[in-house]
Amino acid sequence: MRKIVFMLTLCSLFAGISISNAQISQNDFNSLKKEISSLNKKIDNMSFQFDILKKKLEDNLLYEDLSEYAYIDKVRLPGPPKRNQDSTGNAFFDEFLDNPLIFWSYVFIPRGVDQSKKYPLIVFPHGGIHGTYSNSYNHVIREFLYQGYIVIAPDYRGSTGYGKSFHRAIDYGGSEVEDVLASRDYMVENYKIVDPDRVCIFGWSHGGLHALMGILKYPDKYNCAYAGVPVSDVTFRLSYYDKSYNNLFSAKYHVGETPSENPEEYARRSPVTYASQLSRPLMITTCQNDDDVSVKEVKRMIDALKTAGKEGNLFTYKIYDSLPGAHLFERLDSKESTTIRYNAYKFIEKYMMPEKPFKNYKEMRKAGYFFE
Repeated sequence: MRKIVFMLTLCSLFAGISISNAQISQNDFNSLKKEISSLNKKIDNMSFQFDILKKKLEDNLLYEDLSEYAYIDKVRLPGPPKRNQDSTGNAFFDEFLDNPLIFWSYVFIPRGVDQSKKYPLIVFPHGGIHGTYSNSYNHVIREFLYQGYIVIAPDYRGSTGYGKSFHRAIDYGGSEVEDVLASRDYMVENYKIVDPDRVCIFGWSHGGLHALMGILKYPDKYNCAYAGVPVSDVTFRLSYYDKSYNNLFSAKYHVGETPSENPEEYARRSPVTYASQLSRPLMITTCQNDDDVSVKEVKRMIDALKTAGKEGNLFTYKIYDSLPGAHLFERLDSKESTTIRYNAYKFIEKYMMPEKPFKNYKEMRKAGYFFE
């Protein structure tokens, strides 16, 4: 009881309410609860403001680091309407709840491109639930640019750095997949230098889920795909994660139900459901000690593709032993990581035919890190 009184007294100092340690009236208690709730909302909203500030700072670093190698733009694009819409109580605004959701995408075009030629396009969705595109990918972008790829990296709905409303527009494995597709279509329709017949979707982790969903559901849009440590079965994923992670999906503004309450909805959001639809080249990689996306989950995807008879020239995979970096084993800057990344580039090269493919690993290392 003393601890409760102390906490309430402490909170009251911030709330501007004076109470006695000897007695807390019911009115005081109710007033404090309201004030604490109000403070929590302010703190929550403030965290989104900090995320916006952090995003702007990261964008500045990104431009500073890559502008020498690429023409960089950040464009606003329309995606499908928000999945969950709450009435505002205002008839004018409620009339437009089904308007497209606006999201941002980064465009990277290699400096020195010949505008009379056409170049292959990499669609590069970031990973993470509520993740965001960040300058941690700068080395990868330099590797793409050197080979002659144009890159678009969408910050699809639910990405961090654009405020609370956009954060809560998350639709994991749902409308966000159409956001990524919209970014692909934007490049093909608006840049004459983009070759619509050479488009690859390339991603890790949740970006790997996007790669899988893109190549499986829209084979007429993508020529090949690379999916590293991909989220493959959302229901299975939630079975080995804790309650706080599960709550991100069952939140009212997201799916709103658990897998047991609506298994069909979670199956709809899982690439494994569409394994039999593969008709374009796909490469999957994972490792035994992945501490984010379980190797068991990725194997479910691999097994589903095998069962559907897709293994062979159409589908290839590699399950690595335990490696430094675990979930990040392909994205680190070590020689081991970049060697594995080189293999991914050589896979997509066969279908994308970039103007300047890497002749060897040393050339790739110099492209991304300036020195052999």
